[in-house]
Amino acid sequence: MRRGKLIIFSAPSGTGKSTIISWLMKEHRELNLAFSISCTSRAPRGTEQNGVEYFFITPEEFRQRIENEEFLEYEEVYQDRFYGTLKAQVERQLEAGQNVVFDVDVKGGVNIKNYYGDEALSIFIQPPSINELRRRLERRATDAPDVIDQRIARAEFELTFAEKFDKVVINDILDYAEADALEIIQKFLEQ
Repeated sequence: MRRGKLIIFSAPSGTGKSTIISWLMKEHRELNLAFSISCTSRAPRGTEQNGVEYFFITPEEFRQRIENEEFLEYEEVYQDRFYGTLKAQVERQLEAGQNVVFDVDVKGGVNIKNYYGDEALSIFIQPPSINELRRRLERRATDAPDVIDQRIARAEFELTFAEKFDKVVINDILDYAEADALEIIQKFLEQ
């Protein structure tokens, strides 16, 4: 069986990254894409199951695994609330022939790309402009104005990482952005 490859997506919030990933996974099963199953120290929500949505471990176990350098990338989002990607899990998925998809922040994306090099393709989804991103976040109507301001400030920071990615897809018109991402991934998987 052929070893899988890694496809890393990063983008500012509201750029359409999750929409593009969902479309690729649903409409292009021939790509054999599978999400990386992350690890978290938070408790399961609703019907979440260990090993399906996440691997659920204690904050203490998470810290121990950090010390043992078992993560490709991790972040402590809030005190004692960690999220991270286990190297061993990614390796299991790659050995099973899956093309592993990552939906991670820019720092995590850069770290994974640095670790895997040519085995990984890193794609940065970019909004056409900060003003358009603000309009999209406001149209969502899910965040208060101060939260939108925080997201915009973070987006401006995240945009400075675009040059560290293999490819940049500008999501101005969703259909075109999806087609661009598909073409980039197909070329990468054919190598």
